[in-house]
Amino acid sequence: MIPRTTSAEDVGKVVEWKDDGMAKKTKKPNQKMQAWIEARKRHHLSHAQVHMARELGMNPAKLGKIDNHKQQPWKLPLPQFIEDLYFKRFGKTSPEAVLSIEERCRLEAAKKEERCTARLRAVDSATTREAPLR
Repeated sequence: MIPRTTSAEDVGKVVEWKDDGMAKKTKKPNQKMQAWIEARKRHHLSHAQVHMARELGMNPAKLGKIDNHKQQPWKLPLPQFIEDLYFKRFGKTSPEAVLSIEERCRLEAAKKEERCTARLRAVDSATTREAPLR
């Protein structure tokens, strides 16, 4: 099942699936992740290339300066440039585990929710221990 977006505000939102197969909308990714999503679309990068660029510490707002190979023919196209830099820095052609930005946001949200519920459980158990029995 693919959820359909109904308005311009819904574009780019991360969608989670409930157990019953219905889609549940969540918040948009934070500003940093949203910048990487837009850079991936604007510069036609794959998920692996975005992952490599993030590991290299590149700024998504500055990728346009690097991706100017049509006017400056001595420059490599941006995807090849990122792959070349990654190989020079890390000595491997691609990262072991490649996650898309949306998947990374989903995992971070699940992790945050898990920490929140664990914290609430800890507070509940502490209050039940401190309450005197009557």
